[in-house]
Amino acid sequence: MNILLTGTAGFIGSNFVPYFLEKYPEYNLVNLDLLTYAGNLENLKECQNNPRYKFIKGDICNRELVEFIFNEYDIEGVIHFAAESHVDNSIKNPGVFIETNVNGTFTLIDVAYKYWMDKPFTYKQKYQNCRFHHISTDEVYGTLGESGLFSETTPYAPNSPYSASKASSDMIVRSYQETYGLNTVITNCSNNYGPKQHDEKLIPTIIRNALAGNPIPIYGDGKNIRDWLYVLDHCKGIDLAYHKGKGGEVYNIGGRNERTNLQIVNTICEILDNKVPTDKSYKELITFVEDRAGHDRRYAIDASKIENELGWRADETFDTGIIKTIEWYLKKYNKGMHE
Repeated sequence: MNILLTGTAGFIGSNFVPYFLEKYPEYNLVNLDLLTYAGNLENLKECQNNPRYKFIKGDICNRELVEFIFNEYDIEGVIHFAAESHVDNSIKNPGVFIETNVNGTFTLIDVAYKYWMDKPFTYKQKYQNCRFHHISTDEVYGTLGESGLFSETTPYAPNSPYSASKASSDMIVRSYQETYGLNTVITNCSNNYGPKQHDEKLIPTIIRNALAGNPIPIYGDGKNIRDWLYVLDHCKGIDLAYHKGKGGEVYNIGGRNERTNLQIVNTICEILDNKVPTDKSYKELITFVEDRAGHDRRYAIDASKIENELGWRADETFDTGIIKTIEWYLKKYNKGMHE
């Protein structure tokens, strides 16, 4: 069976591909990725010689290319990771976010519909079980007060051009389920962390700057709260939702690991003080910088639906996951480990 994956040279996808290839020897995976700033083939070098893995460089907005891939590889499932996702960039340049996240998702799902189905609610005989899995974010729900959690029924209230573009793509996927009877599932996840994350994101930035002895920049007062999810736990949740999720349903995947940005930076500095000690604590490098425009104060996800209905559980707590993450970056940044 051939499955089309999009954007898997990025952070989450490049953790998903090796996991998925190993777990399902009957699947062939076709990865369509434009390799923008966030995608890097280095992330997938362990898969490049696998005969069941094929990489195609291209744009999800290119309808001819997407149609060619469906026809050439007889695609029977889509797991759609590809998205512009960096909020700061979406504030400076919202146009690319609308193009990739909205138009790209529309192109993919429309091609899938026309390839798998004869007409609304009528799948072609061979494609009865084909599914379109769309990967989204908790940011579509906006921001939370000091208490409460995002659930699958939380009204959408996106606050950045990025989250607005993701909310739009979710709505397009929903409409293909409702209007055409396409078998879709959407997962919304909280902040991911772990190996292979792009250097500009919060946790890699903290580690990289600390090791280089540079100031560690923290937005505003550092009290913005995120619910952190180890990337491999997210991959396991995607796997479950793709295979066992009910058509037309949304599943929120979160780590139940709420931390302020200040707690994150303090934890990382303490671990580095222990593993790569210098004459003073890395905490002395923490610097507060002007806050991001429209910076959501708190996100946290209620994952009880995927836990109760599909049996998902996070295997890592933040305390175990962050150590694995730091060890991976220490190898990447070539720092000696102190026992």
